[in-house]
Amino acid sequence: MRALDVVAAVIVDGDRVLVCRRGPGTDAGKWEFPGGKVESGETAAQALRREIREELGVDVRVGEVLRSDVTKVAGRGIRLTCLRATLTGPRPDASTDHDRLAWVRPAELPALDWAAPDLPMVAQLAAGEL
Repeated sequence: MRALDVVAAVIVDGDRVLVCRRGPGTDAGKWEFPGGKVESGETAAQALRREIREELGVDVRVGEVLRSDVTKVAGRGIRLTCLRATLTGPRPDASTDHDRLAWVRPAELPALDWAAPDLPMVAQLAAGEL
């Protein structure tokens, strides 16, 4: 079975990274970097811009791929590609998919309860690798 392609934005503002806590539904209460599924015909960058606009109501400039990992979740592979992204306007203050947004220092990331696919990026950021 082919892995599900998902993208996530690593949005840094000053010394903090944007993280989002999932609302009711799958993995409720787990933290993640904002993003979502890549749809047929989309590049990773196109999918990320679309997902951030839909979820957070803001626009981003998408940079380079920071990492891409496959994690098995409930018997299915999830390929999470994390990309650097920069806000092109004000910070988001709400999300359609999350019940909480937070700006966190990289060293504080491991203390949160993360969705499994995001853990490799969390470890990389916590180690000071951005």
